Amino acid sequence: MSNVVSLGLPRRPALADRQALLLHNFACNRRSPDDVFWLKENAEVLNVLASSGATLSEAALAPYERVYQGLEERLRFFPQYYRFLLSICLDLEDLGIDGDKGASLCQWVAEMGLVEAELSDLQRAEAYRLMARREVKADEEALWNRLHAFVDRSETFALPNKKATYELTHIVFYLSDYGVTNPHLGEQAIASLEYAGLLAFLDQDIDLLAEICVAMRFAGQVPSDIWENWIAQEMGGFVLAPNGNGAGDCYHEYLVTSWWAQLTGRSSFPGIPSAQGLHVRRHTGRKGPLRAMSEYMFHLGPARSRNWAQMRDGMAEAVGSEGVEILSGAEQSSERFSAFFEDFSRAEV
Repeated sequence: MSNVVSLGLPRRPALADRQALLLHNFACNRRSPDDVFWLKENAEVLNVLASSGATLSEAALAPYERVYQGLEERLRFFPQYYRFLLSICLDLEDLGIDGDKGASLCQWVAEMGLVEAELSDLQRAEAYRLMARREVKADEEALWNRLHAFVDRSETFALPNKKATYELTHIVFYLSDYGVTNPHLGEQAIASLEYAGLLAFLDQDIDLLAEICVAMRFAGQVPSDIWENWIAQEMGGFVLAPNGNGAGDCYHEYLVTSWWAQLTGRSSFPGIPSAQGLHVRRHTGRKGPLRAMSEYMFHLGPARSRNWAQMRDGMAEAVGSEGVEILSGAEQSSERFSAFFEDFSRAEV
């Protein structure tokens, strides 16, 4: 006779089941497919799953069947959203939905010259990467050269600028085809990623730091254990509530940290989603010392120095006890910290 007593504890659904519940919520419960934010959210969740090699059942993809069948009409009526629509189409097909219309849609986008309406090199790179997935290619050499020049300017990423940093990570995503090919980043571009990671850690920005760690891994680099252990620890703070309204929630942090977790072999998509709705909350973490560091350096005026060893004691006093702990972790996390600080200081040579 067995001595094991069942306590009747709720079992956490397997990963594939949790992913299916997530897709059901994003497809059906949070927003209407006629809402551009539905396109954004669903393009992101499908991209995370497709680029991390998820295996989904036919039932998991079923909520998207109606949208998939109407993609031609949507694309022709809403060409301004062609990148969202192409991304959703291609990822659904790569995840296993029954259909192969992606190639014809990519060809139509090329024939209509929709990429020519983009002012941003980043958006052009995304579009070209999408079309290349179905062998619709263009002469992109000049574009890639400009993007490499952008990521090679490491001093850009030693200053707080989230827009530039998200552009940096996405350029690496596109150059590497989401980890499929070598993005051929030079030492300066690797420094850019590391400087950006230091800022994100100092700001305790889990969303940005997770993206940076993903980009570093796509570039063949191993991010700092200090950064990645912090992300893993913070993932325990997500709460999935059965509320269908996704406005203002933390879904993106939840997706990108789970994406990172899958790439590192860690447990991903924490929590048990409800079939009735999904609102992602996250506990309020510690406040990072980044703002206090910037204010301290600004108010020093001509007295500030590029030399971290000279500035360390004054900075420690300025950021307080909790800030010192984070600042110390940042210093230990990167051999480039002193070089990063030279640019961060904005001091005269």
